[in-house]
Amino acid sequence: MTRMTSSARPLLSRRLAEFGTTIFAEMSALALSTGAINLGQGFPDTDGPEEVREAAVRALRDGLGNQYPPGPGVPELRTAVAAHQQRRYGLSCDPDGEVLVTAGATEAIAASLLALVEPGDEVIALEPYYDSYAACIAMAGGRRVPVTLRPHEGSFRLDLDELRDAVTDRTRLLLINTPHNPTGTVLTRAELAAIAELAVERDLLVVTDEVYEHLVFDEAEHVPLATFPGMRERTVTIGSAGKTFSFTGWKVGWVTGAPDLVAAVRSAKQFLTYVASGPFQYAVAEALCLPDSYFADLRADMLAKRDLLAGGLERAGFKVFRPAGTYFITTDIRPLGESDGFTFCRALPERCGVVAIPNAVFYDHREQGAPFVRFAFCKRTGVLEEATSRLKTLAA
Repeated sequence: MTRMTSSARPLLSRRLAEFGTTIFAEMSALALSTGAINLGQGFPDTDGPEEVREAAVRALRDGLGNQYPPGPGVPELRTAVAAHQQRRYGLSCDPDGEVLVTAGATEAIAASLLALVEPGDEVIALEPYYDSYAACIAMAGGRRVPVTLRPHEGSFRLDLDELRDAVTDRTRLLLINTPHNPTGTVLTRAELAAIAELAVERDLLVVTDEVYEHLVFDEAEHVPLATFPGMRERTVTIGSAGKTFSFTGWKVGWVTGAPDLVAAVRSAKQFLTYVASGPFQYAVAEALCLPDSYFADLRADMLAKRDLLAGGLERAGFKVFRPAGTYFITTDIRPLGESDGFTFCRALPERCGVVAIPNAVFYDHREQGAPFVRFAFCKRTGVLEEATSRLKTLAA
């Protein structure tokens, strides 16, 4: 039976009308149809540590998490998250009231914004930004205010004056992402101190997405915003197992913060998934207790892959912004005589058998991101070598 609707009222709400099928679905479909190497979507093509996989199998066999886990997350994982924050950053968290387990970082972002933003509130986000930020702000009824990271001396940098000028009496929350996807920028200690000072001065809440915390390179340093004076009580910090342990399909994330903030986020989260990923929570608890050598080896492996792909992109003729963090490389296609990232990325699979993502999808004003294209290097070395070989045809 055909559903009858009024032509005056579309089925999709106005809040979500600007969001269609994601570019990731489009480009992944192109990769499948053309047999191209997919360096677009950010997921590894190998599994994480064997002992962590075995911990998940053991949890399944022992009947741990096969039924609904506790709403805030299993105690073992909440304790492991708290211990991780203390060991790595000196942040003290009560596992019972200051840690909340979520269905990945995406749900953590959604629940945080739904809980903390009233309709009409302004939310400042660093542009370009992960696409779910815009959708979640819209679902919360907030008004998105972008502050753009701009190319400067080989990386993308934040203009602190522009950030200060963006704050108005209607600003409720700063949505910060460091290490930053898609640019690979890692905010410096001085930049974070200035953000903290602004948040305290203007009495703003902060949601900080730190899922790439263990993927920082060269001289970069990840410093949680919650460690700065006055920020502990106003910051929701988001972490995730997917990026650190290469189990993106498990969808295990978490929120840490002051009890009132975590309680607010939990109030929204309980009506989204309620609970998720039961057996995997036990495995991630063990993963967070891996020795420091695991995290050092992960960084070294990703650094080598970054340099492999960056070198290949440079030889192919791209201008490369070598990232200080994450596992993405942003490039400028103008040296190749191109200026439209959408057109370039849609043609790239047929031209040389590689898929990338146009950065314009991460911008409100798409013309600002038009010449930039993102590649993921979280793939096997042989895959990256083959991709760079294919990309060489662009230089010709």
